[in-house]
Amino acid sequence: MTQDDLSFRVLILAPVGRDAVAMVELLELHHHPTRICYGMGDGVAQIARGAGALLLTEEVLEGKEALLLLRCLDQQPPWSEIPVIILTRGGEPRSRGLDDLFAAAAGSVTLLERPLATVTLVRSIEVAMRSRRRQYQVRDLLQSQLTREEALRDREERLRLAVVALQDADRRKDAFLATLSHELRNPLAPIRNAAKILASPRLTPMQLRWAQSVIERQTGHMAWLLDDLLELTRITQGKLKLRKQACSLQSVIDAAVETARPLLERKGHELLINVPPDIPRFVADPVRLAQAISNLLTNAAKYTDAGGRVELSASLGEQLVITVADNGIGIQPEQLGRLFTMFSQVSSAIGRSEGGLGVGLALVRGLLELHEGTIEAHSAGAGRGSSFIIRLPFQPAATLGETLVEAAADTPLHGKLRLLIVDDNHDAADTLAMLLTLEGHDVKTAYDGRTALSLARISRPDVALLDIGMPEFDGYETARAIRQERGGRDVCLVALTGWGQEQDKRRALEAGFDTHLTKPVELGEMRRVLAELVSAAQEKRSNESNE
Repeated sequence: MTQDDLSFRVLILAPVGRDAVAMVELLELHHHPTRICYGMGDGVAQIARGAGALLLTEEVLEGKEALLLLRCLDQQPPWSEIPVIILTRGGEPRSRGLDDLFAAAAGSVTLLERPLATVTLVRSIEVAMRSRRRQYQVRDLLQSQLTREEALRDREERLRLAVVALQDADRRKDAFLATLSHELRNPLAPIRNAAKILASPRLTPMQLRWAQSVIERQTGHMAWLLDDLLELTRITQGKLKLRKQACSLQSVIDAAVETARPLLERKGHELLINVPPDIPRFVADPVRLAQAISNLLTNAAKYTDAGGRVELSASLGEQLVITVADNGIGIQPEQLGRLFTMFSQVSSAIGRSEGGLGVGLALVRGLLELHEGTIEAHSAGAGRGSSFIIRLPFQPAATLGETLVEAAADTPLHGKLRLLIVDDNHDAADTLAMLLTLEGHDVKTAYDGRTALSLARISRPDVALLDIGMPEFDGYETARAIRQERGGRDVCLVALTGWGQEQDKRRALEAGFDTHLTKPVELGEMRRVLAELVSAAQEKRSNESNE
């Protein structure tokens, strides 16, 4: 029997003679489902399962049975008032149980005096069923309203949480922009001062070297800030790909320590390293893993008072576990949860950051998640140090040695190239032109796309380095125009731009560029790219002389 059938059953309690059987035969003849109940306890249980009406004789209400029924009727949900039809004894005084029931639930009780015509009983049941059907409609409307109200409350809660998240993101964005402004101004001041010093006619060789080192160090710091931002963006967009290979943990640790050592030594920290020498070689991206560990070491050095202690340890069980711990300023418990959020900085540590945008730990987490690893932070509170624990799945490497792709040596090229540099930023174009001229190349410069196109026709460069974001005739248009010129297919086009996302690189290749470099470019990287092109250029010249 379905729930709908249960909901419209007529429950019958008639203990005398064949009353119950006769009622069942009559009602089922008129298509009303029925169920005989054997005592009030059974009747109450069946009401809980579902019923359209209760048909009983007065004799049922003797003793405690009436009290049991009253309690059941009183416990109905607000929408329910199950019809109760009672067949009374004609001409006899009512029982006390019947009087109590009628007084308490008069609105749902119908009294029919026996003997009665069958049509009267059938009509009374039909009226009861119509009443019960309306009650179910009210129930459904109430349930629908409750569902809508719950959905509304759920939407309001989600909206409230979204507003809170947006407000938090807005606060972190404002803090990030303020920090970015501060961190970019910091290196600009010494760069500007060093530039003025270089203009002095009384500059000694020692002062010259010092000014050069200041500019190089500070521009390196700015590039580091921007690189962190770009890499974190690539991770969040799923565009950073690992270059996994066989590597040793010791080599990864050595690379990480080498990066962090200058700051550790400047702060006078004691660095304790406990890495078992017998950890087998494993598969990972050694550059990215070393980057993650060096970020943790740098953080530990920053947020530990001078003369502190930094510990780096590792162990191998089911996972490779790497821990960086310090005895620094510590972290409040309520701040541990948001340490790895982008642009998040511990409030008590902002004054100690010594340069940074609050992306370092988010970058670490992203790099480790690409390795299917995790990172967690622990601290007993302010002033009690902190520890960061890396857990990585350990994939043993084959016994064969790994193949490492070495970058081109940072040495001058042996081969003169015809270069065309195009950038609407005159200083950027002129300084790069001077640098590459000192490297021995034949360099020409243009400050807009149309002039570059004219120069390309005349000089037929081996390589053209084009900025993208130029007004009127941008780098993409310039590249396409050069390719359409006679001999333009032989020019190697390099996009040299501040736009460094994957879509920017893809668009550059689609526009006809051979490769893409993101500003600022280290001289060693520029040499490497040009080294890959020089043999092709020399081969082209050889072919021209043989024609």
